[in-house]
Amino acid sequence: MAVGVFDLFSIGIGPSSSHTVGPMRAAAVFAEELTASGTLGAVAGLRVDLYGSLAATGHGHGTMTAVLLGLEGFHPELILPEQVEERLASIAETGTLNLAGTVPLRYGVGDMVLRPLTVLPRHTNGMTFTVTDAGGNVLHAATFFSVGGGFIVREGEEDAAQQELDASKEVLPHPFRTAAELLEHCAVTGLGIADVMLVNEKASRDEQEIRAGLLQIWSVMENCVAASLKREGVLPGGLKVRRRAPDWYERLQKECADGRDEDPDAPWDAGPFDPRYWQEWVNLVALAVNEENASGGRVVTAPTNGAAGIIPAVLFYALHFAPGMDQASQADREAVVVRFLLAAGAVGVLYKEQASISGAEVGCQGEVGSASSMAAAGLAEVMGGTPAQVENAAEIAMEHNLGLTCDPIGGLVQVPCIERNAIAAAKAINAAKMALWGDGTHRVSLDEVIITMRETGKDMSSKYKETAMGGLAVNVVEC
Repeated sequence: MAVGVFDLFSIGIGPSSSHTVGPMRAAAVFAEELTASGTLGAVAGLRVDLYGSLAATGHGHGTMTAVLLGLEGFHPELILPEQVEERLASIAETGTLNLAGTVPLRYGVGDMVLRPLTVLPRHTNGMTFTVTDAGGNVLHAATFFSVGGGFIVREGEEDAAQQELDASKEVLPHPFRTAAELLEHCAVTGLGIADVMLVNEKASRDEQEIRAGLLQIWSVMENCVAASLKREGVLPGGLKVRRRAPDWYERLQKECADGRDEDPDAPWDAGPFDPRYWQEWVNLVALAVNEENASGGRVVTAPTNGAAGIIPAVLFYALHFAPGMDQASQADREAVVVRFLLAAGAVGVLYKEQASISGAEVGCQGEVGSASSMAAAGLAEVMGGTPAQVENAAEIAMEHNLGLTCDPIGGLVQVPCIERNAIAAAKAINAAKMALWGDGTHRVSLDEVIITMRETGKDMSSKYKETAMGGLAVNVVEC
């Protein structure tokens, strides 16, 4: 299946798409294989080996606990935060997990084998699952790679997966791998970027399903912010990072209320929205989403968890501060959500096809940079940009995120990740506005910037690619 908008925007749990969502998904697939093969009942032993970045920063990213949940049969898009807490508490208390939900095994976080200095050839985020019978004989084993954005690839099936992907593109009405190809489709058909993406999505589902799915994605983003605004105190993990979103929201309510009595039961996004404070609102949404992500809450990978706050923050700007939106109907607002996410998704396909959205592979430029670029494209699209202007907006945003390193302190998706989302959201808005004041012509193409990002990632020292071995991760003393 070709990469689509619902691959790039998927519902999961925090704090990391590559280190939490991907490993949980891989472990769940492995558990399902045991059930399907009929070997589950004979399992007496389990071994999990984590390699490279998964082992180096897994504790801070929740990798080990995500693997345990996946082995119990939970999938990241379905599990609820309360289920996470309940099952992890039970495993920690009893030292036993329920393999595939049925077979009790004595196994916990401390039993996993960590190999941070061993990087498997395919990707730094490697993991191997092995089960044995009572005599120590191997019943089943598999190696997976978490390649960013919650995507997983099984060792030995890379070529087959690529062939399947290539074949699926053949049936798309407007297949594209590069921005040049995408713009060519727009020129030939007279369609906008969001429309080209919609036509391709309709090859696998009907338009109403697409629309409903994208509105559901936005609903989860909104609910993520709402949940975050109800939490106070410090984030888990030991850095004692204080949650700022609730205080920011309270202050914004006071600043924007202008002396009027506001309904205390009104939803958080009911306003009022003073245009003087548009950036503070954008910052609030980005911070709220990423604080929720850092605490293991329910988020949308967009296209990753580490960058999950950028697209909702910029989409929030589009819905509440873009010209004319103060008079928009509910139908108009829903149309903005759909077009924004389709255009952002089209640009996300370009990064997934030509480079990477994995911080462990190309640094944070692949996560926050890609998300900022996607968000800029989405905003330019819904503000009436031509395909060339939308492509220019995406190019500007990424051009000024090139070289961004992934060096979170303590391996936690907190510092600098949370603030970085807010900064990148503002960059996306500025990029869209700059592009819309031009005619779409520009010296550097989006494709050239994407290739530059990929090559920069290759040249970047592994210290700065989610290994906690360089940058802020080693230069800031943990308290």
